[in-house]
Amino acid sequence: QVQLVESGGGLVQPGGSLRLSCAASGFSFGYLTIGWFRQAPGKDVREGVSCIRTGGGATNYADSVKGRFTISRDNTKNTANLQMISLKPEDTGVYYCAVSSDARACIGSMSMKEEMYRRWGQGTQVTVSS
Repeated sequence: QVQLVESGGGLVQPGGSLRLSCAASGFSFGYLTIGWFRQAPGKDVREGVSCIRTGGGATNYADSVKGRFTISRDNTKNTANLQMISLKPEDTGVYYCAVSSDARACIGSMSMKEEMYRRWGQGTQVTVSS
């Protein structure tokens, strides 16, 4: 079965940390761009948070998470991670991982655009609250 499965979400206090994981099955994502997105409560759109390319693994981050989130990938395990520290209440939302066969999905003006990604996981809830 071809799918992406996210895990690691939960409830955390402001200033806390979480590590999200994305596992691919049924296909190899070693040659794909990986993105993390989030959908805040009451919002209709998903915001691009971070992405990582193939090859050298160049990364990109939304300004709102720079310095706090770190994306990584392990192609041998078909997994990707998003390490999140210094979490804020505004980081609350459902977090999704997604993949794209288009390198532009993590470069320039099309970087972290939802429409560039074709396969999505079901999401994992992150709640930052005291």
